[in-house]
Order: sequence, then structure tokens, then C-alpha cells
Amino acid sequence: MARIRRNPTGSPFPISFIAGSRPGLFWISGILLTTIFAAMPAAAGEAVAGLNGADTAWMMVATALVLMMTIPGLMLFYSGMVRRKNALSMVIQSFVVCCLATVLWMIVGYTLAFSKGNAIIGGFDRLFLYGMEKNSLTGTIPESVFMTFQMTFAIISPALICGAFVGRMKFSALLLFSGCWIIFVYAPICHWVWGGGFLGDLGILDFAGGTVVHINAGVAGLVAAFVIGPRIGFGKEYLAPHSLVLSFVGASLLWVGWFGFNAGSALAADGAAGMAMAVTQIAAAGAALSWAFVEWVVRRQVSGLGIISGAIGGLVAITPASGFVGPVGGLVIGVCAGVACYWGAVTLKRWGGYDDSLDAFGVHGVGGIVGALLTGVFAVEAIGGTPGLIEGNMGQLLPQVYGVIVTVVYCGIVSFVILKIIDAAIGLRVERRVELEGLDVRLHGERGYEM
Repeated sequence: MARIRRNPTGSPFPISFIAGSRPGLFWISGILLTTIFAAMPAAAGEAVAGLNGADTAWMMVATALVLMMTIPGLMLFYSGMVRRKNALSMVIQSFVVCCLATVLWMIVGYTLAFSKGNAIIGGFDRLFLYGMEKNSLTGTIPESVFMTFQMTFAIISPALICGAFVGRMKFSALLLFSGCWIIFVYAPICHWVWGGGFLGDLGILDFAGGTVVHINAGVAGLVAAFVIGPRIGFGKEYLAPHSLVLSFVGASLLWVGWFGFNAGSALAADGAAGMAMAVTQIAAAGAALSWAFVEWVVRRQVSGLGIISGAIGGLVAITPASGFVGPVGGLVIGVCAGVACYWGAVTLKRWGGYDDSLDAFGVHGVGGIVGALLTGVFAVEAIGGTPGLIEGNMGQLLPQVYGVIVTVVYCGIVSFVILKIIDAAIGLRVERRVELEGLDVRLHGERGYEM
């Protein structure tokens, strides 16, 4: 049986390969170059009317970047923040949710979200992707690329929820919940905002998923934390992360991948994508610094976990605003998000007494709400076509508030119902002895680390 050779950090994960070795750089560069050249129809000798090669190339790269956010970004980010006995289970959960969401999106998720239907749900024109042909276009890019790009959003959303119930949920229950949630929660809300549904018709501004992804996943995580209950020892012992180095690597991959998330949502290689990329970088940096400042004021210390949590909070908050605000708006949103997410992850969680283990709600829920509301304040007409409160359009706040409320209420209720049905049918929570020993060994028969 082959042994995994440890790297100097003592971890079996190939950090040096991911984070900067020559083979790793050659591998990443090769994938990106292959993706770019494969997207050029002229090289294949076949031009499709309306197809833009540059837009297609950029969107294929953006799709790969967003997929990188989940595997390996989120899996490393989450895996490093849990105790060693559950590190492998977090990696497995992110990976298997990616596989499950891919298949469900292909079968039914995409058609429910983006096919022509009504104000509530899409139709079945693209069931099993029926009718999506080689030359089918969405705007100036192939529909297959658009479908896959949107698939990566459907992948990361349920994966984010897993951070709320670390070490407590049965693997079978996780699969059932994730699958039902994608179909009955994610797909309808995606349709409401981006697929021709009623929130889009009301004028909500959500460029890249503040409501669809982050508020949605954050609220579902909060509901799951309440339904499942806290970890054994929660509030009585320090449930410390086992490897913040892994979490830093994961957070860095998330940050880089977020350019595909936000700039890719322009669906073109143009000025809107460029501005979205700029404000994404600015907001992430501003939020990391504001979280660190609050932490220093409160605790007289600045933690590594706080810095990366702040950066992720800023990326979350700028997501709905990225195609509508300028650099100053991006900085203000980021700074506000850092403070708000610190409050959500520390103070609010302590007040509520719930065990949102990796702050799915504290960072993604709170950050998404802050970003959605401030989009209505800082939107610039010259950038996104719609003015915000600062430019005199007070009315833009109304659809933003309404979108937040509708998302929170619908996601909260349906997520609760799904969880209770699964609990009644097969049970949600692992046995006490399984939780104490860890999910790695008890559920998967493996260890992520040698003991």
C-alpha cells in the first residue's frame, strides 16, 4: 500500500504543489492556456454567428476559477478550521456535494432556474439539457458555457452550508439535504433573481449572488445549526482549528477564484468585468483590515483566522454589488462588511447560543445581507445602469430590502421543512460515540492524518 509522503508542514495535503512549486505552476498554467485556446472557434475552422471568441474564452476561465473556489478552495478552508478528527470528512463533503450538484443541475436544476416558465419557477425545456446544442448561444457565449458557469454557483452554495454543522450530520442525511435544497431552494431563488422571476422584474440588483448564493446558504446553515443542535463541548471547551495554514491556502484560493465569480458574472470580457474585478479586490482587502482593527480594539490581538474571515466577508458583501458600484463604493462596502461579519460571527452567535461552527451565517448570511442592502446605496448609474441612494434614487432600496426578506423567509422555511422530514425519515445527527471519535474514522473508515 503506497504511503503518502508528508511535506515539511507535517500535512499529507500537497500544499507545496498547490501553493507554488514549479510542477504546480506548470499544471495551473497549462489548464488556463488550454482553456483559452479551446475557446477560440476560428482555430477550429468554424465560426458561429453571434459568438464572441474573447467572451467565450474569458467565461471558460471564469468557470474554472469558480469551480476552484469549491474544489480545492472551500474544502481546504473548511478542513483547516475543524478539529483533526473531522478534517477528511470536510474535504469529502465539499467534493461529494460538487459531484451531486453537477448531476442535479444537469438533470433538473438548470431548467428550473433558467428555462422559460413563470414568475415563480422555470419550465422543463432543458430537462436533462435537452435541446442544448453545440451552437446554442446565451448572449455571445455558448449556452453550454453559461450552463456550466451557473452550475459552479449551484455547487458552492450547498457546500457553504456544510460549515454550519461540522462533525454532526450523517453522510446520508447530508446527501439528501443537499440534493433537496438545490432543487427546492436554490433553483427557485435563482430563477426569481436571474431567470426571469419576480424579484428580477421588481428591479433587485444582485450581480453575482448576494441573495442567490450567500444569504441563501447562510440562512440554510443557521436553520441547520438550530435543528441539529450544538457540538458536544460547545461553549465548554475551545474547539480549536487544527491547521490554519490549510485555511489560509483555502482562503487564498477562494479570493483568487472570486474574480471568476464576480467578474465572470458580466458574461463578457468587457469594462463591466474589469470594474467588477477591481472592486472585488478592494472590498476584500478593506474588509480584512476592518475585521483586524475591530479585533485589535476588542481583544488587543489580531488573529490569522480573523484576517481571512474578514477577507471572505468582504468578498461576500461585494458580490451583489460588484457590477454596480465604483471603487469608493467597493471600499466602503468592504469596510462595513468586515465590522458586520465580526459582529455576526462573534457577538450575534454568542447572543443566540447556536453552534454555527464555521460561521456560515455569520460571514455569508450577514455579509450577503450587508452587501445586498448597500448595493442599493452605492449603485452608480454610469457603471451598472441603475443609480442608488447616493445618486438620488431612494427607491432602489425597496427591492433590495424586499429581496433580502423574501430570500430569508423562503429559504428558512423550506430548509427547516426539508431538515425535519429527513430527521423523521433517517435521522440527521450521528450517534454520540461517532461524534466523539470523529467522522473521518466512524463514517468513512479513513484518517486524514496519521495519529
